[in-house]
Amino acid sequence: MEPVLKRVLRSTMSQGLLLSDDLIFTSRVTGTARALGLTVKAARSAEAVLALARQEAPACVVLDLHNPGLDLAVLLGRLAEVCPTRPRVVAYGSHVETAVLKAARAAGCDIVLPRSRFVEELSDSLPAWFAPLRPQEADRTSG
Repeated sequence: MEPVLKRVLRSTMSQGLLLSDDLIFTSRVTGTARALGLTVKAARSAEAVLALARQEAPACVVLDLHNPGLDLAVLLGRLAEVCPTRPRVVAYGSHVETAVLKAARAAGCDIVLPRSRFVEELSDSLPAWFAPLRPQEADRTSG
C-alpha cells in the first residue's frame, strides 16, 4: 500500500481492538493491521478489551468466539455502555460450530465469519471494518 494512502487511512480511522488469547493469530492480525497503517490493540480477556475501549473508543472490535470465558451478550452490552459511538463488531469462529456463529449474529455482531474466511479476507477487509458505521448500521438493534 502506498504511504499516502496509509496516512489517509490512519487519519480517518481510529484504533481497533482484538479479543484473542491465541498469540500466533493475534500476531497475524496485528501485523496485517500494521502493514496497512492501522492500529489494533490486542487483549486476552473481555475485561481488558473494555479497559482499552474506555481509553480510546475503537472503530472496530474483532472477537475470537472461542476465547475462554467469553460471554458475548455481556461484552456487547458493556461495549455499548463505554463507547460513545458503537463500534463495528467482527467475530470469527470455527466453521464446524455453526450454532456459535449463528448465536454471534443473533447477539448483534455486525460481521460473523468462519475463521478460514476471516483470515482470507483480513488484508482486504480490515480497512473497511475500521470505517465508521453508516447511520443505519449504528442504529441497528441486536436480535
